[in-house]
Amino acid sequence: MDTVNSPRLPLNELPAWKALTSHFQSIGQKHLREFFAEDATRGQRFTVEAAGLFLDYSKNRITDETLRLLVSLAEESGLRSHIEAMFTGEKINITEKRAVLHVALRAPKSEHIVVDGEDVIPGVHAVLDKMASFAERVRSGAWKGHTGKRIRNVVNIGIGGSDLGPVMAYEALKHYSQRDLTFRFVSNVDGTDFAEAVADLSPDETLFLVASKTFTTQETMANAHSARAWLLAGLGDEMAVAKHFVAISTNAKLVAGFGIDTANMFGFWDWVGGRYSMDSAIGLSTMIAIGPENFRDLLAGFHAMDVHFRTAPFEKNLPVLLGLLTLWYTDFFNAQTVAVLPYEQYLKRFPSYLQQLTMESNGKHVTLDGKPVASETSPVYWGEPGTNGQHSFYQLIHQGTRLIPCDFIGFAKSLNPLGRHHDMLMANVFAQAEALAFGKTAEQVRAEGTPEWLVPHRVFEGNRPSNILLADTLTPQVLGALVALYEHSVFTQGAIWSINPFDQWGVELGKALATKILGELENESEPAMTHDSSTASLIRRYRASK
Repeated sequence: MDTVNSPRLPLNELPAWKALTSHFQSIGQKHLREFFAEDATRGQRFTVEAAGLFLDYSKNRITDETLRLLVSLAEESGLRSHIEAMFTGEKINITEKRAVLHVALRAPKSEHIVVDGEDVIPGVHAVLDKMASFAERVRSGAWKGHTGKRIRNVVNIGIGGSDLGPVMAYEALKHYSQRDLTFRFVSNVDGTDFAEAVADLSPDETLFLVASKTFTTQETMANAHSARAWLLAGLGDEMAVAKHFVAISTNAKLVAGFGIDTANMFGFWDWVGGRYSMDSAIGLSTMIAIGPENFRDLLAGFHAMDVHFRTAPFEKNLPVLLGLLTLWYTDFFNAQTVAVLPYEQYLKRFPSYLQQLTMESNGKHVTLDGKPVASETSPVYWGEPGTNGQHSFYQLIHQGTRLIPCDFIGFAKSLNPLGRHHDMLMANVFAQAEALAFGKTAEQVRAEGTPEWLVPHRVFEGNRPSNILLADTLTPQVLGALVALYEHSVFTQGAIWSINPFDQWGVELGKALATKILGELENESEPAMTHDSSTASLIRRYRASK
């Protein structure tokens, strides 16, 4: 059996890839109208259901043969062994020599996953229990600030995965949140982000959660120190820091030096990547907002999708199918983006969350063995909630020159029923997918009495692929399953492309240069700069403007 580190043929030399290339030549131009005309059962057959999610993928430009060949490609790429390697704690993040075990964060106490001779599951549940105890104290008012007042405001300070996951989860599950608590999220090093977050808050009622594994993340610590100064300006006593700050970190020395009681430090592990960490201690703000029981339901949804991904045959495996379809359009149709379109206002930050999950994971140009990739890798993910996007960018999706596969996300029941609103919302989900698939021909436009000169403008080419993901209601459990679905879809794509979805070296160069330039911006004397003429000129212009 293939393993993660085994030598492998380049992707474009695998038999299934060659077969897919030939197959694409025969069906690549075929219209979805033809696919549906030839198979009256297509809309029922091309569906799969798991962990509370239902996927209709019938409006994709595929046949049964396409699916068979894509599944063969997954098998030839060793996807099954890659999955087992992750779930059993092998160090599949080879460039950083780490296991990749976000699946352990939501595993039940009865499971055992051993890394370097240690079962990690007891430690995971110890942190969860500590989080739950703390969250209940804040929610109940038992945790008091320095002046004896209860905490009414919680501000999460992080960046990247330490922000995008918590803020997405808070917005997604706001219906379940404790409404006498206010939650804010600060990530940008732009001072405006912090200033606006605390503008209407009282220091004596505000708790800061500082999320940085090393407690050295530049943007996070800049904001944390500004928060500390803001607190002390209001309360005037260094002892107040311990009552108004907790840390999500593993660096006890720096945490204590900041003034935080290390008893209020919540740890996680080097096998948790930032963009996969929202169900770790990074999710403390989420747990405070929705409560420990709802948080455990969130974890249960993650785990249900984990089990499905690990055990279901590929042809009925929801994350595998989603990943294979993305690869199909990226590598054979040259689609460069994927639009994620949640028809649920609570999921307004879900596309932003997916941008980091997908593009930081699979935006890679070399394979695991350091050689150039043999195909395109991650598409660009983007999107907005429906129906807002319909009055914005859908014009390009329907009649533009680019092929943009779409994932529509909808729910059978609204958390806020209001007249006909939800029926109207869901009617748009189904209508948009139908319009994208089948379009409107010139003959249909003429039959409506359209003047001939206007006909070309009103033709919809159609043949634009989409998936529809449906669930009953947006619950914590469903959100967990939805996030895990995309996590494992990303993993599927990475395994087939033979890249490492778990490192992010691409963010390092800009950070290193920014550190260097910061010193040059703050130096009052003219620094000896070793930049290109453009960068040097911009630095001088900024210094003069200051």
